[in-house]
Amino acid sequence: MFKFKSSIILFITLLLLAACSDSTSGEEDGVSGELSFYTSQPDVDAEQLVEAFNQQYPDVTVSTYRSGTEEVISKVQAEAQAGDVQADVLLVADAVTFESLKEQEMLQAYESPELEAIPDNFVDPDHMYAGTKVMSTAMVVNTNNVSELPTSWNALTEATDNLAMPSPLYSGAAAYNLGVFTRNDQFGWEFYENLQANNPTVTQGNGGVLQAVADGEVDYGMVVDFIVARAEAEGSPVTLVYPDEGVPVITEPIGIMKDAQNQEAAQAFVDFVLSEEGQELAKDIGYTPIREGVEAPEGLKTIDEMNVLDADINELYQAREEDKERFTELFGE
Repeated sequence: MFKFKSSIILFITLLLLAACSDSTSGEEDGVSGELSFYTSQPDVDAEQLVEAFNQQYPDVTVSTYRSGTEEVISKVQAEAQAGDVQADVLLVADAVTFESLKEQEMLQAYESPELEAIPDNFVDPDHMYAGTKVMSTAMVVNTNNVSELPTSWNALTEATDNLAMPSPLYSGAAAYNLGVFTRNDQFGWEFYENLQANNPTVTQGNGGVLQAVADGEVDYGMVVDFIVARAEAEGSPVTLVYPDEGVPVITEPIGIMKDAQNQEAAQAFVDFVLSEEGQELAKDIGYTPIREGVEAPEGLKTIDEMNVLDADINELYQAREEDKERFTELFGE
């Protein structure tokens, strides 16, 4: 009788343990603690990403620092100088930025199992970083003021006092675009000289460009695609134009800092961003996902549909500061 009762107690105990295990499915790997996330994503987008991650990993407390790519990197570099980098995970605009950090040995390799579904050309061969989405820079046009949509980037070089563009001194996407356009035979530095001659409004980031066009302050802008498609869907009088000559594309990579305090949580965060669920979230927010098998949201082209303008990543990395100095000489701070 005693053995029978003991068996029942043991059986109930095992059931309770199994139930507890099932109820904490987001914690099955024991991932917990604090995670410091530095990003150039818009605040709302970063918040949605963290909230979705926390549904799977509720025991991870994520603190987020958000600013333009150039300011995020300045913060990281200042922390490195002080010998105390706070960031665990970094998600900013472009591969050139990550190449710089890789060269400085500030990143650590992590071969996420999710990389199998990410195109090889968007993954660093040493697994220091990987792209998370596809973001082109195209033209935004105010549809209340422009009846005939342009088809060429030349529309911007003819828009005197009627153009807005982001500053490469703040925006990583703009810094990447500067390098690509000026190394492309169709454009070169002459393209930026012509833009400067038209007295453009130079904003800190892409959001300022969209706002200026949407408010009718100017009719044309150079801007990342996803914010235009999002604004148009919400009823803003703007539309997106992919110029015939092609568009520069960034992939907003993600990577883990070399001295990350919580490597386990950092790896889980990278896995989530690249996972099918993370990429569907990116699509729902309005980005073109980078993962194979996840379609682009309405209003945006996939990478296969774009005519991509590019340049050698290493050359862009080596010349970035010189490019920004020359831009400053043309446009001012």
